[in-house]
Amino acid sequence: MKITAAVLETSGIERDFDRAKALTVRDDIDLAPPGPGEVLIRLAAAGVCHSDLSVINGTRPRPVPMVLGHEASGFVEALGDGVDDLAVGDHVVCIFAPGCGTCTPCASGRPALCTRAAKHHSVGELMTGHRRLSMDGRPVNHHTGISAFATHAVVARPSLIRVDADIPPTISALFSCAMLTGAGAVFNTAKIAPGSKVAVVGLGGVGLSAILGAVAAGAGEVIAIDPFQSKLDTARDMGATQTVTADAQTVEAVRDLTGGGVDYAFELAGSVKALETAYDCTCRGGTTVTAGLPHPDARMPLNALNLVAEERTLKGSYIGSCVPKRDLPRMFALHAQGKLPVEKMLTHRLRLDQINLAMDQLDNGTAIRQVIEFD
Repeated sequence: MKITAAVLETSGIERDFDRAKALTVRDDIDLAPPGPGEVLIRLAAAGVCHSDLSVINGTRPRPVPMVLGHEASGFVEALGDGVDDLAVGDHVVCIFAPGCGTCTPCASGRPALCTRAAKHHSVGELMTGHRRLSMDGRPVNHHTGISAFATHAVVARPSLIRVDADIPPTISALFSCAMLTGAGAVFNTAKIAPGSKVAVVGLGGVGLSAILGAVAAGAGEVIAIDPFQSKLDTARDMGATQTVTADAQTVEAVRDLTGGGVDYAFELAGSVKALETAYDCTCRGGTTVTAGLPHPDARMPLNALNLVAEERTLKGSYIGSCVPKRDLPRMFALHAQGKLPVEKMLTHRLRLDQINLAMDQLDNGTAIRQVIEFD
């Protein structure tokens, strides 16, 4: 079938994405039917995440041409052979780090670290080992097995979670990456204790999801850190108890506010500088969690003596250390209770032909979470 999709043909574009037409929206992309273990979905909404921008600017090198987009929701339109636990019309959200269920990480309850998914997604394939996209007779790569900046997508069955909650697709899409990653880092990776002092560095969609998660988990103090006042104001609206502008005095300000540092600091900006800030804001015996994705060549200097003598913990978190089948229903239940109001971070609703504008707004900090709507 022919679909409309936004295609990245050249990476390494660092700014002015709309003027450069970084993504080309084409209505002649070929999408093959779903094969065994695959599902055809009609996209309803796709969030614009910094991970997509990182592929465009080269921070996260990926093979091109590629249809980007990974934070999304939609509806099932067709099922490949062997898929018998979904039905046409089901509301689903996409999972960019699915688990195969059989590799060692999956068997130990850590599907985010699935070796099979990592192997295929890194080269632009679905988990099934296939590419179902093409244009002008040549293959087009899938982004993390999803490629959601398109009217339709074929994905592997593990890349989908059915949504039983009564929630609009524009909102459910934000749970598939931002909420799983940000709130998941709080709930699963850090497992913060009620009453704890928490700092979040970087207030994009993932960072604000961590703010919501910290509030829902009963943190006593929640300090939001970012260079943009508008994002600090949004964090306040979401329950942050203090805000600190990211600058040369950030660490001193946080330590003064907390009497020596926070129990848990979360770095969600994707930069080494932000990670250093988070680490330095953490108290003796505290835990620093990073879920940002800097350039693969980035390195962080670490004082090994400080790590030992102060019993610090530094942890990585990928998709919030989540088990999506377990965690998404829990998060939807919290949302229904008003405890994870993810809609507060939604700043723009756009059309697919505005995708490059969305990248500019993400890059210059004038947007938090933007959603491409298809219906």
